[in-house]
Amino acid sequence: MGLEYNTQREKLKMPAYGRTIQRMIEETRQIPDREKRCAQAAAILKSMEILNPAVYTQDNYSQMLWDHMQFIADYCLDVDSEFPMPQPAALQEKPQIVPVIKKPVKAAHYGRNIESIIDLIASLEDSPTKTEMIRSLAIYMRQQYLIWNKDFVEDETIFKDLEKLSDFRIKVPEGLSLTSLSSEMKFSRPGFSPKPGGGKRTNNNNRRNRKK
Repeated sequence: MGLEYNTQREKLKMPAYGRTIQRMIEETRQIPDREKRCAQAAAILKSMEILNPAVYTQDNYSQMLWDHMQFIADYCLDVDSEFPMPQPAALQEKPQIVPVIKKPVKAAHYGRNIESIIDLIASLEDSPTKTEMIRSLAIYMRQQYLIWNKDFVEDETIFKDLEKLSDFRIKVPEGLSLTSLSSEMKFSRPGFSPKPGGGKRTNNNNRRNRKK
């Protein structure tokens, strides 16, 4: 007896509902009695609700289920519904392209968001609040700098980078200083979490255990 693979079967029109729902809808189309056909379609919609609970996040989830059922039925399921028959042409329309302004990042180790914050601060009038914003931003820039450059960095280096990234629209106030960093503080790259104790120590422990 040969095995039947899904790749050999009819392609699923909406995988979220599975092959059983697709087969049920196809069989419902063949029911000659309209009253029974409508009752069967209502039962299928209930099953689709259970199989795809994510539709509950939509305000018009009932109409969405109806549209999905008609899509699976190739828009040929003749049953009563409170919703209009969906138009196939509407589903074939391509979404509008979202315009994206591609602006090169001036300093990759700081990131694009830093530049956006700098633009915002540069647009403000000089004030004690602006000075605190510059100081907070410089502290964050220092953290970003130390993620990619493990060496110690002077405050003056961060201040120069900040002014340069702002095209010198920002002038760091005289006498501004950042909070000191503890020697035990370490900054890691996003998504990078080193193993406690390091890999080599773990390997040595494994060797000792095997010798015992």
